[in-house]
Amino acid sequence: MVHMSEDRKRGTVASTAWWTKWEQELSEYIKTCQRFQKANIKNRNKYGLLQIIEEGKHPWETINMGWVTGLAPRGKENFNSCLVMVDRYSKSVRGLPCHKEETAMDTALLFWNNIISTCGVPEIIISDRDPKFTSKLWTNLYEILGTKVAFYTAYHPQTDCLAEMMIQTLEEITLTGRKEVVPLLPVDTLKENLLTIHPTAKEFHEMWKRAYETASKCIAEAKEYKKQRYDKTHVDQDFKEGDQVLVSTLNFNNLKGPKKLRD
Repeated sequence: MVHMSEDRKRGTVASTAWWTKWEQELSEYIKTCQRFQKANIKNRNKYGLLQIIEEGKHPWETINMGWVTGLAPRGKENFNSCLVMVDRYSKSVRGLPCHKEETAMDTALLFWNNIISTCGVPEIIISDRDPKFTSKLWTNLYEILGTKVAFYTAYHPQTDCLAEMMIQTLEEITLTGRKEVVPLLPVDTLKENLLTIHPTAKEFHEMWKRAYETASKCIAEAKEYKKQRYDKTHVDQDFKEGDQVLVSTLNFNNLKGPKKLRD
């Protein structure tokens, strides 16, 4: 018999039966009943507090990477995808047209020729678990460059919202029917970006330095405020290796039947 809640079940049992320690045993039975756990609607706060991402002190130190796929082929090269990279500090965006069939090596060359050559080596790269980013080639590249890679959890937009927002924008652009889906940005060399500041530009340089410091402080305060708001509706839950848990099938696309009626 399905029990809607522990309190309701306790009332039903108390009106028909009694035995020693029945309340304790009934409570333990309900807590371990799989049928009840699957059917019970969770009204509690979601598990997991928001983890603040370490931000860089300068542009292109920490970046997000993501893919836009399924685009209509455009141009002479028939590009049908786009590699999106977003700087978390300045919110600057690079959209690199490419092909869906490209390998990890092709992706690495895109990254090397368009980011490292113009912006330097990032300290942290945040991306999904696409095989192009988790392959042995990329693992070795991260090690050589001394870059820390952070893979985010699927269906968790709080982590990769910058890249996801830009991806949505690019998808909206494609709906307008433009031929140039992703305009190519001018490619500068790293040498030009690292030129020493001319004495006459020192004041201008100091102004930008103060602007960076102010921006860093504002970003840190905004992230702390966001964490406080997020944590109000979430609880901290520490899962250990070997714990038995129920996994939601909400985002499983290979199961049959309506989502609301799944176990």
